[in-house]
Amino acid sequence: MRAAAIAQPSRHGVFISHHDADRDYKNRLVQMMGDLIVDVSVDEDDIDDTGLGVETIRQEIRDGYVRPASVTIVLIGPCTWQRMHVDAEIHFSIRRTAYNPRCGLLGILLPDHPDHGGDGYEERLIPARLADNTDGDDPYARLYDWPRKKARRRKRVYQWIEEAFRRRNGSPRDDSRPLLQGNVGGSCSDGW
Repeated sequence: MRAAAIAQPSRHGVFISHHDADRDYKNRLVQMMGDLIVDVSVDEDDIDDTGLGVETIRQEIRDGYVRPASVTIVLIGPCTWQRMHVDAEIHFSIRRTAYNPRCGLLGILLPDHPDHGGDGYEERLIPARLADNTDGDDPYARLYDWPRKKARRRKRVYQWIEEAFRRRNGSPRDDSRPLLQGNVGGSCSDGW
């Protein structure tokens, strides 16, 4: 008698948007998810931005990294809301063009974010374009807390990825905000 075939989970291309200060969480997420995702994110030295204009960098991110993704995860630390490239990555993820399919979108509040573990979030501490897409009864994007229990973390994050993938073509999305043309000033405004 033959054993029943076990269904393998879908393996999504995942773009992970984050602030440089949160790189450790990005690496932990990729390692934890292992064979369940294909990481298509920009790594530290992937783009030599020496002498490149903002638009050229954005085009490289859009065409080389976001395009093969089916889901974008925004890791939200205390300074992520200030980053112009995070804003652009969300913008590229939720637009559908002839060359770029739309990605599912979710945000994960990291343990050092002031709203992690709370009942809600302060909108000004979340990337604005992400916050625009978390409202309503059936939002395009959802926010979650980085799971405290390590034993459940992998399964939970995979469920969030699957849900975001399924929502990518159904829920209305809001991309009406102009792109940030520079990093928002404040205590975290150094670097990319």
